[in-house]
Amino acid sequence: MYFAALLARTEDGWEASDTELDDVETLSDLADLAREASTDEDTVLVLIEQEDAWFGVVRVDGEDDPRIYVSDAAAAARSSYGEILLTDELLGREPGDDGPDLDALDLDGTEEPDGDSDDEDGGTAEAVPQGPVGDSEILDDLGVSEKELKALDADDALNAIAEALGASEVLETVR
Repeated sequence: MYFAALLARTEDGWEASDTELDDVETLSDLADLAREASTDEDTVLVLIEQEDAWFGVVRVDGEDDPRIYVSDAAAAARSSYGEILLTDELLGREPGDDGPDLDALDLDGTEEPDGDSDDEDGGTAEAVPQGPVGDSEILDDLGVSEKELKALDADDALNAIAEALGASEVLETVR
């Protein structure tokens, strides 16, 4: 079960809206969605959670590049929404460094297995670390320190973040 919401800072406080991520395929799409929720290029937070597994925060400030924090990269990697957040840059990989280039291999069906094959899930377990990744100071100036963010449990993280921001009531209206 997933939940995703946008929190947009306004002059009057925070405004929340739930959002469908079905049409979001890339981080750029997600950032554009967040920018649409802001009227004056104010801060917009995209909060995403998969029940009891992981949560993510994407912060968009005007036209700046989005900042991302994911509580458990390995858990998020098994999720279609998590894959949107886990960019090569966030994981410290070179773009396109997803393993062997299968188009460059000359496979005619006569090759013998060499025993050096990747693990069953295509080697992604090694490429995606366990635990948090990203900008752990993403909410520092909003009242959630790096230490507090890393200590949050996935099952209640978004509520705790919203409470620290003074936005728990508006978030609850879209839950």
